[in-house]
Amino acid sequence: MLLPFGGPSPDPAPREEFGLIGASGRDCRGRINTENSRPVCLAQDGCLDQETQLMCPPTPGLRKVMVLLAAALVSASVAAGEGWREEGVQYGQVGADVVLSCTGAPGRSGVEWRRDGAAALPEGCILRDGDLLLPEAELAAGGDYSCHDGTGQLLRSVSLRLGYLPGIPSVTCRASDYENFSCSWTPSVETFLPTRYITTYRRTQPSQVGPCVQDPGHPHTCSVHKCEFWSSYRLNVTEVNPLGSSFRLLDVTMQAIIKPDPPEGLVVEPVPSAPRRLRVRWQYPASWPKQPHFQLKFRLQYRPVAHGSWSMVETVNLSEVITDAFSGLEHVVQVGAKDFLDAGNWSEWSAEARATPGPGLTVTPGDEATTNAGLESPAEMPSLAPNPEPIDRSDPMEKVAILISLGIFSFFILAVVLGITIAVWLRLRKPSKDETKKHDFLAAAVHMRALPKAQIL
Repeated sequence: MLLPFGGPSPDPAPREEFGLIGASGRDCRGRINTENSRPVCLAQDGCLDQETQLMCPPTPGLRKVMVLLAAALVSASVAAGEGWREEGVQYGQVGADVVLSCTGAPGRSGVEWRRDGAAALPEGCILRDGDLLLPEAELAAGGDYSCHDGTGQLLRSVSLRLGYLPGIPSVTCRASDYENFSCSWTPSVETFLPTRYITTYRRTQPSQVGPCVQDPGHPHTCSVHKCEFWSSYRLNVTEVNPLGSSFRLLDVTMQAIIKPDPPEGLVVEPVPSAPRRLRVRWQYPASWPKQPHFQLKFRLQYRPVAHGSWSMVETVNLSEVITDAFSGLEHVVQVGAKDFLDAGNWSEWSAEARATPGPGLTVTPGDEATTNAGLESPAEMPSLAPNPEPIDRSDPMEKVAILISLGIFSFFILAVVLGITIAVWLRLRKPSKDETKKHDFLAAAVHMRALPKAQIL
């Protein structure tokens, strides 16, 4: 079993190596996966091939962190490999040559091999010095094999299990709050062999290495708790089986993977005396931290059950009033949540809630006593005769809004007319400059005519 760290430097210059040894006893330096021609082990300088699209650690400090993480993976993998050393079980890779040895035979001649108790062996098998060779073994060649001496006495039995090397797992991560995140993965290859996973993480600032804790009740998932909000994490998911290992590195930031759980406690109810309104209220998801600086915004979608298109509205409150519902039709409502600062993704939609807006009754103050008396006498049954008066289905709030709009418009018109009237009046009262000049000229002429000629000369 190979690990994702260790191995030689890709350049020809000699370098010190980690010296990682696989659980099978084979050194993992420079081992190449023949299926996809990619290094299984990581070089000491932290570089991977181009397929992984990762960069080398820029500082020696990060290199030391990688070494520590590699050491942790070594100890974990060795402990895991011991569980596959089952007595009488041999693992082999599909498409490779597999050799079954008859170790209990005193001599190498006169040995007979059987499969599942029968003498029929897979096609193409070769008996060589008492050992059974399966060239380019196929998946169907697995089974229980046994070797016998010339008298038919059992010498050794072995269970052959064939499969494939692990592929690179597909990993996704999600945070339902700003304190924890969880990751899940899917194997890319069905190996037909027992498989285990080693999950670790490395935090950049402040530097920390630790395990991504797996939950036995939820296979293929792990969680990291007490996260730092502004830190970046590199997750390592290593898939290991008796033939080898493969891994995936994923860089994670909390802002990118935050996705709240759906809001809870959704309630929808009609609004009395409002035939087109529905009141909706909900609560924060229980997993979201109760802190004032971590707020959520919400979006509400609703439609009549009989219609296919949704209407949507966003809000930061925990309640909303739908004002354009269809009276008498049942509506379905759902609500989703997202970080208030628009980080991450919207949550999944909550469970549906349904309600039907009714026509409503408008109760005036004069009718309040009559209404209360009717409620106190349940024995009185309502009349089933049709009411000849027309039903007023208009919304009282809409009437008030119309009256306010008409009042504002009338006030604006009155102000404009009054302004024009005052401007005209001021214009008529102000004498023109031509009239003033003409009046001054006539006054001067009369004054000069009244003077004696001698004074004028």
